[in-house]
Amino acid sequence: MAGRKELEAHWVRVCDRLRKEIGDKAFKTWFGEVELGELKAGKLRLYAPTRFVRDWVGRHYGDRVLAYWQSVNTEVKNVEVNLVPPPAPRRPNEIIAMPPVPSSQNSHQTPMPRMGPSIGRGADEISQNPEARYTFANFVVGKPNEFAYAAARNISEQDMPLPERNPLYIFGGVGLGKTHLMHAIWHVIRERDPKTRVLYLTAESFVNRFIQALRTKNTGQFKELFRNVDVLMVDDVQFICGKEASQDEFFFTFNSLVEQNKQIILSSEKPPSELQDIEERMRSRLGSGLVADIHSSTYELRLSILQTKAENARVPVPVNVLEFLAHKISTNIRELEGALNRVVAHGQLIGREITVEMAQDVLHDLLRQADRKVTVDEIQQRVAAHYNIKLAEMSSPRRARSVARPRQVAMYLAKQLTTLSLPQIGKRFGNRDHTTVMHAVRKIEELKVSDHSIAEDVELLKRQLQG
Repeated sequence: MAGRKELEAHWVRVCDRLRKEIGDKAFKTWFGEVELGELKAGKLRLYAPTRFVRDWVGRHYGDRVLAYWQSVNTEVKNVEVNLVPPPAPRRPNEIIAMPPVPSSQNSHQTPMPRMGPSIGRGADEISQNPEARYTFANFVVGKPNEFAYAAARNISEQDMPLPERNPLYIFGGVGLGKTHLMHAIWHVIRERDPKTRVLYLTAESFVNRFIQALRTKNTGQFKELFRNVDVLMVDDVQFICGKEASQDEFFFTFNSLVEQNKQIILSSEKPPSELQDIEERMRSRLGSGLVADIHSSTYELRLSILQTKAENARVPVPVNVLEFLAHKISTNIRELEGALNRVVAHGQLIGREITVEMAQDVLHDLLRQADRKVTVDEIQQRVAAHYNIKLAEMSSPRRARSVARPRQVAMYLAKQLTTLSLPQIGKRFGNRDHTTVMHAVRKIEELKVSDHSIAEDVELLKRQLQG
């Protein structure tokens, strides 16, 4: 009878033949996580991570797998695909949080307080709480966010996931409250049942830890951590786009948890249908549950947020000052709250009366920026409408001139009208490299000189965007 090492060598040969026949993509999808089992009395066992993969492999590839095995090992008379044995019972009182890994993009964020046991390496690095102040109680609800709020509350209060609401996918622009809702869900789940294993992290952290696991050849521990939880929460899931290996691992993790009837909660800047550089199977999975969006804030919602914040801080701020701020700062709730903090702090520390004039003086830099601020979303929408192309083409891989030229114009305007860096702009155009943005800017600058129609288009769009 073949020994274990010989059996593993045979499995490598079988996999090589399968990969050549069905292609790399199909092989990774259906056999990427199928594990070699044991050979007893002519019966070879393979183990699949989910029922879906088990059934698909058996139904569509069973005969070929058996034939390939018999060509390398005549002892094999039958191949049986089973489910991976269930994980060990969960340990009680174990709630895990994995906030963003410090990087150049988020190093300005205040570190979250530590708690709980460490998983893997570095308790200081990964065992921390979501923000204590981000709860449902202090989330101000208005028309732009009422559906996302209701969905988040409902999910947080369920004893078992509802298939039609798993995953919960919340999307919206920067600073509109997605992360607040994610943290609020975490707090409710923890209060309801401290034994629940909740894993919260950003997609960037997921990718970084997966790369580290590959580098240290420790993918087994990585998989055990991510697939032995009751609730998986991933913030900024758009970061996984374009990262093929991490995307595959996330797909298998997703399938494994859904098969175990575990809840998945995701947030993103865009809906699943508009994510670029992502496989269709992943896009389908992300949108298979409940998708809830958060729109740009209205004046009424911004004013309500300011009133609530002032009341909670027990600081008397005149209504006309709150109205002034709600009118002037309209793109980002974080900036809005930060502006109120600056005004209040200035009044308290300097002893100056809080008035509209005082707010104008204290926030002169922010107000000047807000007066001329244009967002990449606005630029993309305006340029797409001007050239009569779909908004999704701004992030698509298509290179036809009818699409590429408007995309270059939008990149040029983003560089001219926003304060974003080239890498940040590239990220908003389908995770493109900064050199692509640099090329677009140079190309449009050249065309403005040589092509009169391009020059007119750019100036017209610039005037429209700047009001």
